[in-house]
Amino acid sequence: MILCFGATPAAQRSLTFDRFEIHAVNRAASVQEYASGKSPNVARVVRALGGEPLATGFAGGDRGTFLVDDLTRAGVRCNFVKVAPQTRHCTTLIDRSAGTATELIEEHAPLASDDWNRMDAKLRALLPSSKTWVFSGSLPAGAPDNFYARWIPLATKQGARLILDARGEPMRLALPLGGFIAKLNRQELAQTLRETLDSDESLRAAAMRAAPADGMMIVTMGSRGALAVGDGRAWRVVPPKITPVSAIGSGDAFAAGLALALDRGEDLPQALALAAACGAANALTSRAGYLTLADVERLRQGVCVEEI
Repeated sequence: MILCFGATPAAQRSLTFDRFEIHAVNRAASVQEYASGKSPNVARVVRALGGEPLATGFAGGDRGTFLVDDLTRAGVRCNFVKVAPQTRHCTTLIDRSAGTATELIEEHAPLASDDWNRMDAKLRALLPSSKTWVFSGSLPAGAPDNFYARWIPLATKQGARLILDARGEPMRLALPLGGFIAKLNRQELAQTLRETLDSDESLRAAAMRAAPADGMMIVTMGSRGALAVGDGRAWRVVPPKITPVSAIGSGDAFAAGLALALDRGEDLPQALALAAACGAANALTSRAGYLTLADVERLRQGVCVEEI
């Protein structure tokens, strides 16, 4: 089982337009509503690949009920903490003519201290049953910045593999502890390190310097692939060429493929290849966290992973 935690899931609406114009009346060609946010996207992709995810986090109000129901219909086991604030709502606007996707994000409402206490208790009960944990996404305003970092010692103690997809202070507090896989995109890494990473050389140097001890740092770069560094070694991941519909959620699909491959005992190059194929397959769809196994298997053949 792969445990997928995220504090800020979302009820998502994706609207697809033949052409989208600012300051004009735009009529959507199609509208899709579904559970999303980084962690639900990871769980959905793990399930689509044949894995057994368990999704947990906070769910509030009618949107929270919709979130859990939609994931359950997708075959994802859920165990959420119910809270008073509504689960946030986010919207994706896809313009077919321009080949662009624009995301409108509602920030998650702050949570009560008791909500965090109940989540601590739930995670302490759930985590021992899994050897692979994926913690992903931002934390709501007022959340403890060390929320992610304080679970790293437990992962080390239990011999669990922890993949952390976060940025800013929560990631800064986690990195010195080591023993986990840090996953960020290039912009998030620059923000987290407070550096300007304007060249491949500066990116690689920063990633190798900041990579968690006894762990790894993976930096995704969209159509340019990914960089993975750890233990003084580095790998370049070159994805297959595609014509994307929407790349939103591709980083989450990447994390899901990586987690599942490592959980199944595949070596790092194989895991990176599956991760890149999942990211590309997600970009072929209009919904974040959606892909087909057939697309993943086809695209995996076009991924190049090389040590540099």
